[in-house]
Amino acid sequence: MARKPRKVRPIAADKPSDYDSKWEKTLHTTILKDWVHHDDTVPYTVNHVYHPDFVRIINRKKILLESKGRFWDYAEFSKYIWIKKALPADVELVFLFANSAAPMPQAKRRKDGTKRSHGEWATDNNFRWFTEETLPDKWRSAYDEQTE
Repeated sequence: MARKPRKVRPIAADKPSDYDSKWEKTLHTTILKDWVHHDDTVPYTVNHVYHPDFVRIINRKKILLESKGRFWDYAEFSKYIWIKKALPADVELVFLFANSAAPMPQAKRRKDGTKRSHGEWATDNNFRWFTEETLPDKWRSAYDEQTE
């Protein structure tokens, strides 16, 4: 059995002013007319945990290094902004991009034909970021380049 297609969310012009939907207005003008409409706010927090890919103390600062091949969607890249806001002053979230020029998901094409890149997103959101080529030497581990 085929799934019923989802209805498209109405555009602002289709909604009555001061209401989120036609049905909300109908309710407020009929069976809920004695109720106060949109009169209160309730702040809330959704608790999550973050597991950084790599962690190291550098110059008395804890660095959380997130290695990213690419972001897949808005939910994924927006979570890092919330993580950054939750970090204490002595902890920094830094990105290590496989390709900093890769376009962001759902990025619109600009007049020059380019799209917003991962690196541009990180810079615009005040994250430090590197690629393998630009990672500072003091951040690199010493390792043997022996072949088997």
